[in-house]
Amino acid sequence: MIDKPLVSVIIPFFNVEKFIEEAIVSVLAQTHRAWELFLIDDGSTDKSSDVARRYAGKHPDKIFYLDHADHANKGKSASRNRGLLEASGKYVAFLDADDVWLSTILEEQVAILESRPQAAMVYGPIQWWYSWTGDREDLSRDYVEELGVPPNAVIHPPGLLTLFLQDRAAVPSDILVRREIIDRVGGFEERFRTLYEDQVFYAKVCLAAPVFAADTCWYRYRQHEDSTCARAMITGEYFSARPVFLDWLERYLTDQGVEDSALWQALDREQWPYRHPATYRLLRRVTTREGITERIVRVEAALRRMRHVGAGVRGRSAYGSLGRGAGDRAEQ
Repeated sequence: MIDKPLVSVIIPFFNVEKFIEEAIVSVLAQTHRAWELFLIDDGSTDKSSDVARRYAGKHPDKIFYLDHADHANKGKSASRNRGLLEASGKYVAFLDADDVWLSTILEEQVAILESRPQAAMVYGPIQWWYSWTGDREDLSRDYVEELGVPPNAVIHPPGLLTLFLQDRAAVPSDILVRREIIDRVGGFEERFRTLYEDQVFYAKVCLAAPVFAADTCWYRYRQHEDSTCARAMITGEYFSARPVFLDWLERYLTDQGVEDSALWQALDREQWPYRHPATYRLLRRVTTREGITERIVRVEAALRRMRHVGAGVRGRSAYGSLGRGAGDRAEQ
């Protein structure tokens, strides 16, 4: 038994009886042994609660079952924060209950952070995992995503967040984070229950400290129709949730006094279609017509210049006068 584990692993789960055992087994298979695992039940009504309790009973010194008061459903952020209240490790790792780790992730990620004290977090490219089904047509669909940043390098704030917003870098899933940085940024934002809760957390970390991007794939991201992201894509909730995330990020950058012009410009570009949806739809339609693309590009550039009238030292739009109130969308 390890008196104080080096790594605390947190798996929140909700009604994933089909997959949770495989996630737990992938933690048990780690070559690094100095870990503790917290299984956070977010109000499950299927047999996944039984699976979690069974593994906690079999490994009482390593695996711990937790839930919310009255077995409530509070969302992913609150569940991860619930695990953080009990976690004692120097490092914290998060695994989704329908995904799996490769067996060396903790050993290799711990070694990276131990050898690079300036880095607060490490991550690598993940495998989009279709072949878990065993179906022949899925065997060739697996792929490892591109990082979008130089591999095996420390990226200083706020560079990585800017690249995330520009969709030029893959958003991580396989993170190992120093506990001290989690405490410094305040953990997860519980208002984000199911979507963008991870990106909110990454934004806070990437603004606060350097991050190491490795070239090693350690994580299998299971593709299935019952996942949160898959359902949200089908219903459109994923797209309607994005402006909520972007508005949160605008307020957070302001509160933190961030003045990086490239980051503000990237955020401005992402917010513009949501704040001017009618104009954006018109521009998208017109740019498909032959012969007037160049003109529309000039019009869009002029509209962007208008939004920067009265910009302050941060190099961003003065949204108090030219933002939601003057846009095509009312504030929600």
